[in-house]
Amino acid sequence: SVGIDVLGRVIEVVSGKSLEAFLVDEILGPLGMDETRFSVPTGGQDRFASLYTPLAGSAYGMNAAKPDTPVLRCVDKPENSPFLNAEMHSGGGGLVGTIDDYLKFTEMLRTGGAGLLSPKTLDFMMRNHLPGDIASMGPASFAEQPMEGMGFGLGGAVVLNPGRVRVPSSLGDFSWGGMASTFFWIDPVLDLSVVFFTQLAPSSSYPARPQLKALIHGAMT
Repeated sequence: SVGIDVLGRVIEVVSGKSLEAFLVDEILGPLGMDETRFSVPTGGQDRFASLYTPLAGSAYGMNAAKPDTPVLRCVDKPENSPFLNAEMHSGGGGLVGTIDDYLKFTEMLRTGGAGLLSPKTLDFMMRNHLPGDIASMGPASFAEQPMEGMGFGLGGAVVLNPGRVRVPSSLGDFSWGGMASTFFWIDPVLDLSVVFFTQLAPSSSYPARPQLKALIHGAMT
């Protein structure tokens, strides 16, 4: 939904700051996420990844693939990307950064908040807030992941029943992904956090997320 976008605007009104300034002051700065902003940082363009899609037309249009199109098309190049100078600071998405930076964020969630959030707040955030699972609310799947046995907390999905999810998981896994097939999850049972970055849109193009979870669980001894 657009709920987190609305929340981003509420933060601006309450704090009197732009959303980026608030995030830098309260989250990105304290965590040392110095390469995460709404625009590509100065000097970082040569490390900014292109975005690809197997679909015809716009990667954001979710339109069907056509047989006469290339296997993958580049739809956002570093030299002319709108993220070089983003005009929209969206609460629901749009930050660009590095995998090292994002791991700092997931590790903050895994280890108890790093002083930014209290453990009680984190527990509340990563708890299911639905009366049942996501599938019981209507959607049968999101991207390539089934929504049976999956609840939703504040900003991420929560595994309620690993058997019904049909993906190797632990009870209480907290996760979400991005449109370009990116993904993170925090496993409270195995005590690990995983970050997966790629640039393939939309996220239903390839079943990377369940395969990644299967590989990680298969490697555990």
